[in-house]
Amino acid sequence: MVYAFAGLPLHVLLVHAVIVLTPLLALALIVVAAWPGARRVLWLPVLIGAALLLPLGLVTIEAGKWLEQRVPPAPLIQEHTAQGEDIVPWLIAVLVLAVVIAVWAIVERASRRRTAASGGGLSRGIRVAAGVVLTAAALVIAAGSTWTLVHIGEAGSRAVWEGSFSDEPLGD
Repeated sequence: MVYAFAGLPLHVLLVHAVIVLTPLLALALIVVAAWPGARRVLWLPVLIGAALLLPLGLVTIEAGKWLEQRVPPAPLIQEHTAQGEDIVPWLIAVLVLAVVIAVWAIVERASRRRTAASGGGLSRGIRVAAGVVLTAAALVIAAGSTWTLVHIGEAGSRAVWEGSFSDEPLGD
């Protein structure tokens, strides 16, 4: 498969989307986990985003492997490529938590309908406990995915830029 678009390696284009979307979705997970009002409205967009982020991340990794085979061998590039797959478990965790939050949002909606119809529904204690657990999971996933992404990105930027620019302007 060719991983290039308009003469540019696809990895170079896709990596920016992964770098922006991963922490953004992680932040959205925290919001929908912690805030029931946001969960009622945003669980579906967050779920769709997480479902798209995982394949985007996998394609970005494959495009990186494709690119690695087309540049001169270098330890920094090999280090970056080796770290690239470290994000996969975190992307899976983002998706799994988005699914769990979506299920919880549906359960909450059904409970609100039952409460309105017959007075029975989820107790306040269960709702609070679930919110705490979901929020804690979202915080862990947000921190872990962002930390991993920073390390991978830092290795990639060193591979591309280290030794290829001057601290001082070169002049005209």
